Amino acid sequence: MMMRDYPFKFNPEKAKEVLLYIVSHTPIPDRFHVCKVLYFADRYHLEHFGRFVCGERYVAMKNGPVPSRTYDLIKAADREEVPEISVDDWQITALRDANLNILSGSDIEALDWAIEKFGNLSFGDLWRFSHDDAVWKTTTADGELLKLPDQPKRIPMEFSGIVNDLSDSDALIEYLQAYF
Repeated sequence: MMMRDYPFKFNPEKAKEVLLYIVSHTPIPDRFHVCKVLYFADRYHLEHFGRFVCGERYVAMKNGPVPSRTYDLIKAADREEVPEISVDDWQITALRDANLNILSGSDIEALDWAIEKFGNLSFGDLWRFSHDDAVWKTTTADGELLKLPDQPKRIPMEFSGIVNDLSDSDALIEYLQAYF
């Protein structure tokens, strides 16, 4: 059985703390790296712990998978609506430490894993890696849908695609259906 809808509720307070954590710990804290680190952290966390870190929903955009609501938070910080985060065009700066009481041990484990694996990659290497993602490729017809002028520039990525791309997806689907 396929799960199309995201079963998790987005937690904006936690998303802000996740953003502060990633920005403070990743070697390249720009919009691109931060969004990719969160995507791969969520995949890791879903596969190992059965949920996303802050209940995000993902969209496919020209530069790969993007956490939709966290990206909205980054854009709000760019408009100076989030006083804890500074955005200077592409670069993101945390103006305070993340509140670790909001993040679980498994959240930090997944974030640290993704930061270590992806946080220091060049833009080109991370771009290629995220465009190799099977879910992004399927959602965008290998990027072709994002090239058409009359198509949207952000296409929702189905949750079932993310789940089915993980190891032991059948057991994960059973777990998610039982608890969400």
